[in-house]
Amino acid sequence: MDNSSLKPQQPLPTNRPKIVILRWGHRVARDVRLTTHVALTARALCASGFILADTTDSHIEETVTKITKAWGGDFHFEMGTSWKHAVRDWKNQGGIIVHLTAYGENIQTSDVIPRIRATGKDVMLLVGSQKVPGEFYSEEVSDFNVAVGNQPHSECSALAIFLDRYFEGKELGQPFEKAKITIVPKERGKEVKTSGESEAPRKKSFIPP
Repeated sequence: MDNSSLKPQQPLPTNRPKIVILRWGHRVARDVRLTTHVALTARALCASGFILADTTDSHIEETVTKITKAWGGDFHFEMGTSWKHAVRDWKNQGGIIVHLTAYGENIQTSDVIPRIRATGKDVMLLVGSQKVPGEFYSEEVSDFNVAVGNQPHSECSALAIFLDRYFEGKELGQPFEKAKITIVPKERGKEVKTSGESEAPRKKSFIPP
């Protein structure tokens, strides 16, 4: 099947609320791979930015910056910011805080996503790497505690499912502006178009990292 024959999906509105992920509890030696995947998942599924709270990790910053430059989009990366300051500033600017936790309202069996969407406000998603402070669950910090299922699982999967439910799947067909690399969807094989190539892109045997 040639995917190019499918009807183009309506893009997400440009004036949609922003979603920024705040990653808490990152351990530099242990969590670099998973935290990188959390950041790249956020970018790929149309979040606006990523905050690595209370610590820095140049390897993650380098990877995310490199991917964004090559694959397009406007994705903000920030690190070293105190989570308390980030949450306070976000709330002061009128945004809401959503804490992803297995103990929250179930994303499938409750109406929590429509309620979040109905606020029309920018969203900061708290995504923990280790056991989070009890404050995260309180009304002073989180406006919503949301569970992607009430079973143990990866925070990366929780983030992906939350964003997909929030954007109602539209993010999966979203074009990325200023992309230097674009994958051409195909039933079989791999085809990549890079900026400056002709309309008939050359085939490649691998997808650049």
